[in-house]
Amino acid sequence: MQDSQKPKQVTNNNSPNSQFGGGLINAESVKAERIGGDIYNIYLSQQSTVDNPTPSPNQQQRSLSQKNSLEKAYTLQSQRVDRIRNAWVIETDPSRKFQYEQQLQSEERTLKELGDKLDAIEQQLQAADNFEVEADTNIYIERPPIEQKCYKAIVQPGALIRIKAPQKMGKTLLLEKILDYSRGQGYETVKLDLKLADNSTLTDLKTFLHWLCVNVSDTLNLENKTDEYWQDNLGINTGCTRYFQRYLLSNVNTCLIFAIDNFERLFEHDNIFSEFCLLLRSWYETAKQGDRMGKIWKKLRLIVVNSTEAYPTLDINRSPFNVGLAIELPEFNQQQIKEMIKLYALDNLLPEEGLRQLISVVGGHPYLVQEAIANLKGQEMSLQELLTLAATEQGIFRHHLRQQLECLQDNSQLQSDYKKVIEASEPVQLSPEITFKLHSLGLVKIIRNDCIASCDLYRQYFSARLG
Repeated sequence: MQDSQKPKQVTNNNSPNSQFGGGLINAESVKAERIGGDIYNIYLSQQSTVDNPTPSPNQQQRSLSQKNSLEKAYTLQSQRVDRIRNAWVIETDPSRKFQYEQQLQSEERTLKELGDKLDAIEQQLQAADNFEVEADTNIYIERPPIEQKCYKAIVQPGALIRIKAPQKMGKTLLLEKILDYSRGQGYETVKLDLKLADNSTLTDLKTFLHWLCVNVSDTLNLENKTDEYWQDNLGINTGCTRYFQRYLLSNVNTCLIFAIDNFERLFEHDNIFSEFCLLLRSWYETAKQGDRMGKIWKKLRLIVVNSTEAYPTLDINRSPFNVGLAIELPEFNQQQIKEMIKLYALDNLLPEEGLRQLISVVGGHPYLVQEAIANLKGQEMSLQELLTLAATEQGIFRHHLRQQLECLQDNSQLQSDYKKVIEASEPVQLSPEITFKLHSLGLVKIIRNDCIASCDLYRQYFSARLG
């Protein structure tokens, strides 16, 4: 349930009349269907900035106008949801409580639709901004010794590197650094982004593996010969293995680095995920052999990148997630943030005191730090204004914060336990499962066996929204 502000406390849950958000709701007489008011039908252009990466000033102005309208509608709808939720909490009559619940679900759907539209328009505007500051987006901050460990691993026969972290921690940037290093060693590289696989590709294992083989062939400038090398009677995984072994690897004179980004896309497709993991694990194990087969598969080096928001379950003997080199990306430390500030040429605009204030709010989260620094470089607002608005719907982090809120709202237990963390003045001990999930979302830091909020930005934002 997305909220724009923390609901006001009801001092007497048995009271038939309580005031919410400045408006009086009579829980005895107001029917659920009367609460909700107007429905906002705001048109959002379907035109993507991908098709038009440099929108005209008029187009940008229209987008900004749409954004302002959506923000107002979102705020009003959030307040409406708050009022209905509180009315539902204090209602004692079962029939009316059910009506409130039905209305609440409807209004929350409207709120989510508004949020999705707002996210889309913000992404369009951000894409236009990114076009103007493209050079800045290529800034990479090293996190020693991670990079050197990856470079050392990728030159090993049959290597497997597993990179994982919550979203927006820099996984893909690290992947690109490893691929650049590999090309410098004279290796062939193929990167497959599973976000590009449409739903029709993910219907079954055979369709997916055919799509994978065709894409790898295209990247290597090789003709698609799946029909020639693939034999269904041998099994689907065997067909794919045969295609790699007899065709792709045989036509590569050096090592082949095969990187799969956004691997978590498969977590929700059980009919593909477990069998594909078994396939990758078999390739990795075959490369250890000392025979002719092992010699061929030693040429293949695998890199698997996934976000940790989802939690796959798989037999450890079938999984590629417990072998090879595991890399879990940490936050930036203060020295790394200073290096980013220097690369953005913001030394004079963000002195030590400003740096301290920024870190006190966003911690060392790479995306949050980069967004703040890029915003300051564009002189869109002062540091004080940026930090004051940071945890609000006007703040520059609102899109990221909404995504995190949606993750919590999908799990009531997760939401309840995280509320304990952000309300506590001391570290809180939670169950191992909840601790793992919150840490995987990037919402907590673990101190021994206890949890604290990852940064004060999260504490502020979720304190106002987890009623």
